[in-house]
Amino acid sequence: MTSAHAPADHPAIKPGKTGILIANLGTPDGYDYWSMRRYLNEFLSDRRVIDYPAWKWQPLLQGIILTKRPFTSGANYKLIWNEERNESPLMTITRDQTEALRARAAAEWGDQVMVEFCMRYGNPSTREVLDRMIAAGCRRIVFLPLYPQYAGATSATANDQLFRALMEQKWQPSVRTCDPYFDRPDYIAALADSVRRVLGDRKPGRLVASYHGMPKRYLTEGDPYHCQCQKTSRLLQQALGWQDGIIDTTFQSVFGTEEWLRPYTVQHVAHLAQQGVGDIAVISPAFAADCIETLEEINGEIRESYEHAGGKDFTYIPCLNADAAHIEVMMGIIRDNIGGWVSPA
Repeated sequence: MTSAHAPADHPAIKPGKTGILIANLGTPDGYDYWSMRRYLNEFLSDRRVIDYPAWKWQPLLQGIILTKRPFTSGANYKLIWNEERNESPLMTITRDQTEALRARAAAEWGDQVMVEFCMRYGNPSTREVLDRMIAAGCRRIVFLPLYPQYAGATSATANDQLFRALMEQKWQPSVRTCDPYFDRPDYIAALADSVRRVLGDRKPGRLVASYHGMPKRYLTEGDPYHCQCQKTSRLLQQALGWQDGIIDTTFQSVFGTEEWLRPYTVQHVAHLAQQGVGDIAVISPAFAADCIETLEEINGEIRESYEHAGGKDFTYIPCLNADAAHIEVMMGIIRDNIGGWVSPA
């Protein structure tokens, strides 16, 4: 039934649109204790992130962890906070990415599309944004989690949250979820260009590709993340034309006592310094936007580990963020998934 043929008392029917919804991990609303506690509670209660039984994990989380960690995490966020906009850098960058995508999509498809972003944890929530898009008439949605490499604790939980939100809809839109893009040629080329842009013609003693870590057990249980990280590093090396052994794949942000994927970045850079590698660069190919793990952990804790061990020259290569090449990568992924739903403007 169209609005033209509906009876006078029929609810209004919006013209059909196609929605493009990008999703990132999330951010606290502020670095104060209660903002941090709310955010950490949602994040660390996700069974995709921490899969211990609730009877074992929740007392520890609600008692010890959420009593202490909001203070330390809040202090770290304060170091990088965008005070002008009163938001974290991740929020600023994700909004900038969305605005750039919105302009590119409008130029290509006109008013047939609506481009928005959501966060898996914190605000704007997946449910809130999905409700708004459906209310605006989106009957089809392309959902793009901003994780180049697939992991259950990132891509899968973003999809989970979208599906949970869809369960509450009376009239569900059609949805297409996007594949990870760890080996897309345009993504690898954008990474390589970002290295050249920062380093110029200089080749460091070692380029450390630092990916977010996960428990080693997840790999043995079938998660493909580790393998996809290794492939991204290998393809990046080939794109740069560098010899074997100059790029190391490492993992950061270790949490808890369980063994995680190795080598750990913070230990590895210290080992490089002790071996006499006095010039390293660090890149974070698993992050689509600079955030607490890159701006504070890599440029803080990991840099300090390297320099304290005797390293001399440490260069951080920023994430692709809202760089034009990165926006084109996203547009390429969207084009691959939007076929048949829109036509050129």
